Amino acid sequence: MKVFENRERWGLENLVPGERPVPEPGPREVLLRLSSASLNYRDLVVVQGNYGRLAGEPPLIPLSDGVGEVVAVGSEVTRVKPGERVCTTVFQGWHSGELEDWMAETALGGPLDGVLSEYRTLDEGGVVRAPEHLSDAEAATLPCAGLTAWDAVINQGSLQAGETVLILGTGGVSLFALQFAKLRGATAIVTSKSNAKLARARALGANHTINYLETPRWGGPVREMTGGRGADLIVETGGGGTLPESLSAVRAGGRIMLMGVLAGAKLEAKVYHLVLRRVRLQGITMAPRDDFERMNALITEHGLRPVVDRVFPFEDSPQAFSHLAAQEHFGKVAIEIAA
Repeated sequence: MKVFENRERWGLENLVPGERPVPEPGPREVLLRLSSASLNYRDLVVVQGNYGRLAGEPPLIPLSDGVGEVVAVGSEVTRVKPGERVCTTVFQGWHSGELEDWMAETALGGPLDGVLSEYRTLDEGGVVRAPEHLSDAEAATLPCAGLTAWDAVINQGSLQAGETVLILGTGGVSLFALQFAKLRGATAIVTSKSNAKLARARALGANHTINYLETPRWGGPVREMTGGRGADLIVETGGGGTLPESLSAVRAGGRIMLMGVLAGAKLEAKVYHLVLRRVRLQGITMAPRDDFERMNALITEHGLRPVVDRVFPFEDSPQAFSHLAAQEHFGKVAIEIAA
């Protein structure tokens, strides 16, 4: 089967095509013929060699998020059957409950081989049925970006109708968060450095937008937009570089869901903003498989369609990573593995 892998060393320039045998499923495993995959910022960091020990060591097939058809199952498999279309889960061992440290060792695309290949065997507990109304590329966006936004907005974030959410950026997680927020009946404020992207965000339902290059101190404008109160919930994808403004923008007793490091991995913030104003700062790392299934039920009920920026052919996989690295995308970047 065809794969892309970092065979001997890290680096995007060392992501190369290769051949591996088609694997055979074990008793509790399923064999997937993969049709599409999608990229996350984590995948780029892994390939670049900046993810540390959690990436494992080359050789490694990257990408955690994929969708494909079950073509064979082991003798003890009961959750799915051949012919069904399923999505992968990122943390293969996280089925329910709270995240535990050992589950990080079960992540696809580092340290386990990922899905940038024609076939992949997985434990039956590591897949969920894909929503039928979605294309392969759309379904491939769900495991990381969709589930992270679900956890930030619906699960941990507990966004309610009538509340205001501030969403940083227009990447995959952010646009999922916008869509979930509108399903909740919330008011959404979206930031971006691009006025063109902000126009597209408004078309998706954003009530207010802020260009953070034109308005780098955007905490004050957010408070003005909310009558001086501040945002109830902030989907914080920037990290260290944006957290001070998020603390300025959030209301007393509000919630900041932190899941990104696009603006810096080191946190330097005034603790009294958290303590005296009773602000909740919550780290977000996706959610377990049973939440994935609940999210898919909501997506199916409302006919929600993920925003896919561009789909690259399999042979152009390195270019897909470069496109993601340029940060010019709106929504998700996907790769078509098999038509």
